Amino acid sequence: MASKSKKNRTGNGKRRFKNPLTSLKESFKNYKFRFATGLIIVAFSFYLAVAFFSFFNSGYADRSKFDLPFVDLIKDTSIQVDNVTGKIGAWFADLMVNKWFGLASFSFVFLLFVTGFRLLGARILPLSKTLIHASIITIWVSVSMGFFFMETMEDKYLLLGGAHGFHVSDWLISTIGHIGTFILILISLVIYLTVNFEWFLIKFRKLIGKDLSTLKENDFVDTAMTVSDGEADNNEQNNAREADENISEPISSVKTEETDDEIQFDIKPAKKFEAPPLEHPDNELELKIEKAASEEIIHTGENKPQGDYDPTLDLSSYIMPSFDLLDDHKSGQSQVTEEELIYNKNKIVKTLEDYKIQIKSIKATVGPTVTLYEIVPMPGVRISKIKNLEDDIALSLAALGIRIIAPIPGEGTIGIEVPNSEPQVVSMKSIITSRKFQNTKFELPVALGKTISNETFVFDLTKAPHLLVAGATGQGKSVGLNAIITSLLYKKHPSQLKFVLVDPKKVELNIYSKIERHFLAKLPDEEEPIITDVQRVVNTLHSLTIEMEDRYDLLKKAHTRNIKEYNHKFIKRELNPEKGHHFLPYIIVIIDEFADLIMTAGKEVELPIARIAQLARAVGIHMIIATQRPSTNIITGVIKANFPTRIAFKVASMIDSRTILDSPGANQLIGRGDMLISQGSDLIRVQCAFVDTPEVEKVNDFIGQQRGYPTAMHLPEYVGETGTQEPGEVDLSKRDPMFEEAARVVVANQSGSTSLIQRRFSIGYNRAGRIIDQLEAAGVVGPFEGSKARQVLVSDELELERMFEMLR
Repeated sequence: MASKSKKNRTGNGKRRFKNPLTSLKESFKNYKFRFATGLIIVAFSFYLAVAFFSFFNSGYADRSKFDLPFVDLIKDTSIQVDNVTGKIGAWFADLMVNKWFGLASFSFVFLLFVTGFRLLGARILPLSKTLIHASIITIWVSVSMGFFFMETMEDKYLLLGGAHGFHVSDWLISTIGHIGTFILILISLVIYLTVNFEWFLIKFRKLIGKDLSTLKENDFVDTAMTVSDGEADNNEQNNAREADENISEPISSVKTEETDDEIQFDIKPAKKFEAPPLEHPDNELELKIEKAASEEIIHTGENKPQGDYDPTLDLSSYIMPSFDLLDDHKSGQSQVTEEELIYNKNKIVKTLEDYKIQIKSIKATVGPTVTLYEIVPMPGVRISKIKNLEDDIALSLAALGIRIIAPIPGEGTIGIEVPNSEPQVVSMKSIITSRKFQNTKFELPVALGKTISNETFVFDLTKAPHLLVAGATGQGKSVGLNAIITSLLYKKHPSQLKFVLVDPKKVELNIYSKIERHFLAKLPDEEEPIITDVQRVVNTLHSLTIEMEDRYDLLKKAHTRNIKEYNHKFIKRELNPEKGHHFLPYIIVIIDEFADLIMTAGKEVELPIARIAQLARAVGIHMIIATQRPSTNIITGVIKANFPTRIAFKVASMIDSRTILDSPGANQLIGRGDMLISQGSDLIRVQCAFVDTPEVEKVNDFIGQQRGYPTAMHLPEYVGETGTQEPGEVDLSKRDPMFEEAARVVVANQSGSTSLIQRRFSIGYNRAGRIIDQLEAAGVVGPFEGSKARQVLVSDELELERMFEMLR
């Protein structure tokens, strides 16, 4: 007991009392106390909400009771109120609605609800920001309601703006008049929305930029296509019914239907298909016509990554591009008619019969540009015999680009791909808004187009992990690159993804320079965001190898195997930023016209590309190279071995197709976005989504107008073999005028790098590099160490001043 009493007394024998606020703060450290308090606050917020709503109906009947003192009102049991929450609820409703802020008093209910859930452990909204915004909205709504419903003050039953709103608006009217008060209320609303919401400023600029006489209501509404559940169900039922129909029935009984999300390809007016007369039409063999069920399209926002650390907070106001920036490219209904399908079927059957080949069944699957006819031959028919009839079938159909798949993997049938007489345009909008793309869980989802069965084709670039794109001039290679970049821009935040764009032709990728401060990465000394000079390409590739090695060092320190595990640990705050750890964005290197680089730089380009392709997958660096010359001296064995995923647009010869895909087929494509995608042993035919240059410009403008990072992401510094790091070659008698000031900055920060000098003094990279060389020659900083900052050899400014005296 003696020891216990001593604890409660100070040294002079007086009893020590705890501060009540300190005791309350300590109580909140107890989870059970926080949970109980949060539960009470949430319950009270619901109680107040019910009291407010009941007050609108019962306030007039209860208004005579509110003149009594609160204590008397509560004590007297004979006093009854009509409010469903009783006298306390009625009193609080009258206090907050009539005597305080009117309808804006609901903000108190919202604040109590958020606070209570925070105490329960649910992080709905940041409490401090919510409090600030709720206060501003409360005052604005109160004053606005007081101004617009000034006449209700005479009744004194229900003040929509409360006493606060009435008195403030009355004072404003007497000071600046009705017109001035209305303008003040309107301007304050516009300023609030402009300061807090980036999208409002963008929409406001668009509104100002448009002719108000031609402004339409749907200019600010996303026009994502939707398919109702009922229509989707009807499509499925009709498709199942069509699959069971027999060709022995009259032709008029064969039904075809259009999928709602199909987009026409050609801008030319539709031509009616007229089937030439057949000598011996075959109406006995069954033809099953199948069309893929339409995919529902949705319009959902991007889900931000969950975790303790949110990398998107650096640009928390960033808004994903909206769907209305893309065009539909519609040109009418589908041009594939049942007459065309029956005609092609009869021609295929007759050609096979001419060569004594009998088939059991035939089925047609209609795609956007190609129809796949699947045939099952009779027993005893050799597959190679059908394969050799490729040219004969093409001649009988008078079609370009017949391709025979013998057999179709996993199907047990032989496929004959026949181009449609009127192909469709697969718009990028229909791909981006598809449910398959919107609901994908891929890290780097790339949406390229639609398969032969009208399904959206999406793959994960992290699983690719590098992509080789080849095709003849004008066959859709540049549109394919735009589709890849656009699909990634619609899915990823600037903090999660960076592009390194290499464009020797200087015109293909220059359109993406507007998003430099959001999505691009470059060397610190680069002025242009798009790399066009061959020597700078070499330096950039070597810089990427340095970045790759640095990332592997970070993964080694974090005991992780890949970038996904590393970022997960960093988000969970298991890695210390003071030890050099930071969130790693994915880096995608896109090289257009790879052949030009090989011709001019040769091994200088091929070796770092091969090294990156071999090792960089685990650290989130992926490469996409494109060329229009798929020859063996351009796409070498080293390149092919490290690029397992390949895309081939139409090429001129079978040799080029074998160079890209290791198999023929690309020479039989019909062009205009028709392509084959090789993923290991799989070969998939896809119609590339069409995204026009104006669409890409609109998407880039939308992103570029938003607040971005100060500069593009800087890759590690790299000095080539022609560069020198010998400080002895620097003449200190010709020091830069900023030499001493730069030395003080380096010593004060204890970090020496060219980019630091460049940022602090707003000078070019070359001048900043000369200053660093002079500091090295003077002994202020150490030698060049790759991507790491130089070591500072001077400990304080006193030692630095003595060094200046010696130099002077």
